[in-house]
Amino acid sequence: MPVPKDEFNRLPPCDFYTPEELLEPDQMYSVYEIARLLQGLDPGADIDRETEDILLDWAIPWVMTNASELVVGEPRTDDEPGYYGLKTDDE
Repeated sequence: MPVPKDEFNRLPPCDFYTPEELLEPDQMYSVYEIARLLQGLDPGADIDRETEDILLDWAIPWVMTNASELVVGEPRTDDEPGYYGLKTDDE
């Protein structure tokens, strides 16, 4: 159900980090780590599963939107996630 804007104290712009602002150029990150970074958390922060699921709702579209600026590292083992990093000029 829509909510009137005047019910909110503050309405900041809906700005997201660019990949260059969020990721270190020499590192690869799982989508779980990207989710934490998008919220200003340490990539290794311990969060509960319910919160992590909510954060992933933001991270997955961010990765898709910024795909042209990212590279993908396939999982090295069956129980490991894929990793994403900044695309450099030589990639």
